[in-house]
Formats: sequence, C-alpha cells, structure tokens
Amino acid sequence: MQISDEAGPQGPLSGLTVVALEQAVSAPMCTRVLADFGARVIKIENPAGGDFARHYDDVVHGLAAHFVWANRGKESVALDLKDPDGRAILRRILGTADVFVSNLAPGAAATLGLSAEQLTAEFPELVVMEIDGYGAGGPLSHKRAYDLLIQAESGTCAVTGTADAPAKPGPPIADVSSGLYAALTILALLCAKRAPAGRSAVPASASVSLFDTAAELMGYHLTYTRHTGVDQQPLGMSSPAVAPYGAYRTADGATIVLGTTNDREWQRLSRDLIDRPDLAADPRYATNADRVRLRDELDREIARWCGRHEADAVQERADAAGIGNSRFRTPGEVLTHPHLAARRRWRAIPTPAGPVTALLPPPVITGFEPPMGAVPALGEHTESVLVRAGFTPDEIEEFRRRGALGPAGNNDERTIQ
Repeated sequence: MQISDEAGPQGPLSGLTVVALEQAVSAPMCTRVLADFGARVIKIENPAGGDFARHYDDVVHGLAAHFVWANRGKESVALDLKDPDGRAILRRILGTADVFVSNLAPGAAATLGLSAEQLTAEFPELVVMEIDGYGAGGPLSHKRAYDLLIQAESGTCAVTGTADAPAKPGPPIADVSSGLYAALTILALLCAKRAPAGRSAVPASASVSLFDTAAELMGYHLTYTRHTGVDQQPLGMSSPAVAPYGAYRTADGATIVLGTTNDREWQRLSRDLIDRPDLAADPRYATNADRVRLRDELDREIARWCGRHEADAVQERADAAGIGNSRFRTPGEVLTHPHLAARRRWRAIPTPAGPVTALLPPPVITGFEPPMGAVPALGEHTESVLVRAGFTPDEIEEFRRRGALGPAGNNDERTIQ
C-alpha cells in the first residue's frame, strides 16, 4: 500500500484500497468519505438485492435517495458470503486491500469468519474497522441498532423538539457521526502504521458504536444534568445554554434566527438592533444565566420588534450590529440556495439511472477536486475487481455457475426487487 504524500490530483488517499461489507448509512458514509479523498472502495453486496438501502425508496429516477447520497465513487461486487466460494473470493480480495470496514448485525461478522480478531490474525497489515450498535460488553450489545433507536436510547430525542413533543433530529446524526468517527479512526491507524520504526506496536483494528457516538454528541446535556440534576427541556428552535437565541417571525412572514453568545453581543442586540437601551441597562439581564432564566420575556420583546420589520431589513441591521443571524429555510429552498450556487458546490455524478446532482464533500483541499465518482449498480464491478485480484475469466465463470456471484451483467437497478 502506498498512500500519496501530497494532496495532488489523485487525492491524499490515492493508492489506498478499502473493502466494505456495509449497509444502510453509518459504514457507507465512512467509506464514502474515504472515496471522496481518493481511496478505492470495493463494496461487497449480496447478489439477492444488495445493500438494503438500495430499496428504501425509488425517488432518484428509480434509485433510493439514501443509497445515492452515501455510495458514490464505489465499486460494487456481488458475492454470496453464505457460499464457501464467496468467502474464499472475499479473502482473495482482502489480500489486496489496506482497510476493511463492516457494520453487520451482532455476531454476523464472526459467523462469516470476518471478525476483527479473525481478520487481523490472517491479514496482519489490514486495518479492520467494525461499526456496531452498542459496543461490546454491555447488556444491550446483542441488540440491533438503527439511527432512531439509538437517538431515543441516548437521550437525543429528549432534547429535540419541544417539551410536549420530543422529536428525532431530521438527519441521521447517529449514523453519520459514527461513520465520520470511523473514518477518522481509520486515518489515525494508517498514520500510526507509517510512523518511524521503534514506536510501540500499532493496533490493527478498532470499533465505533452508534450508541457511544450519540452519547458523545449529548456531551453538553449530560454534563449539565450531571452537575445540576436537571434534565433540560427541548426548546424547539432555541438553545437551553444561551439567551436570547431563537427564531422570530418577521413582518413579511419569514422566520429569522437571531443569536447571542456573550454579554457584549447582548448589549449590541438590545441597543443597536432592536433599539432598546433600557434592556441593555437592566441589571436583571446582565449575564447569560440571568437571560436564560428570563428567556420568555426577552423573546417577547425581540419577537415584537421583528414583527414590525421585513426579513431583509432585519438581517441587514443584524449584520451591521454584529449579531449572528440566518433565515429558516426548507430543503427545497436550500436546493437553490444562492450561497451554494455562488461557491459552485453542486456537481453532476453518474448513476445507473443517469446523471444526478450531488453536493461536494465539505473539505476544501487546495489543488484537489474530489472525484465525485459514480453510484454503482449492484454487482457492476464484480468481474473487473476479481480480474484485478488475480482471478481468470474461466475461474470467474465457474464461480458464477456455482452460484457464488450474481448473474452476469447484473447492473440494472430496476431488476432487483
């Protein structure tokens, strides 16, 4: 394995080969991040339908929105891992790989002979990353885990929405954050492997659980409750930590979010934005803790002022006063957001159903354009990956005849039910 030392045209992870036995969002997001940096990602899928996220819906010209979002830039190989031939083929592919990522149901990897212990013993140079639901060694370790289940169990839903209507945050934050932590951990292990000789033995495997990740995202709330004994109530579009900070309707029917994060900003908001020097001088509102206790009073005053002005005027005046502000937007409005358009953040990517538009990944690396590779059809790259791994066309045909691979040419999403 030779990873590029510079972020050149091929990307900082050019030369890295990642094999993924993945489904849904967490592991696919991990490997998509690596692909965005230039890694080669080989996605192993069951010939009978593949990653079940392929079938969540069909809104992207017959393809599923989740799958298109999380799986660009990968090669799809259809292997039946219940078949001994399929497992033997996978091991041959792993012999050419640098990283293996999985997020199977509890116990499934070990049943297939693909646990971290089994793989690191067989492939000492392979970095193995397991993404699971609850982590090993606890009373919930055996349970299946999906994003909503984890968000409920970790307390995330209890601090989202309102007191009488707790809610799941819209994006799958447990899945996505776990995938990002997994990608970061993989990069840390790869860096350790490249360190000068003499360093202590480098671990070859790691795991990230959705529950541990969601608990980490709850860090502020857990710390607050530990030291106060108070479970903070969700405040909708506001923050329990600072005030005033929330959403306010304007005269033209828009919703503006205004926020302060310190006493100086409060002084500017009250004096320079809403023309209320009396509030700025009132000792009852002197500190953030005071303002949090009297949040409702301040929200009423700010809402009254915003209700007399149109949104553009509110934002212009807030900018002039040095007060953070934004406009509440729907997903449909974000699709045409002028800031994304001005910065050319959208790109066309190929899919089995034709080109679709996708956002560039967040990192902006000087001199490197993310590859934004194609979304693969199920099994589209089976033969090319096997040839690259050293199998002959005759061997591949024999494996297909014996049922370890999907049907030849199985690259039409619409044929998979």
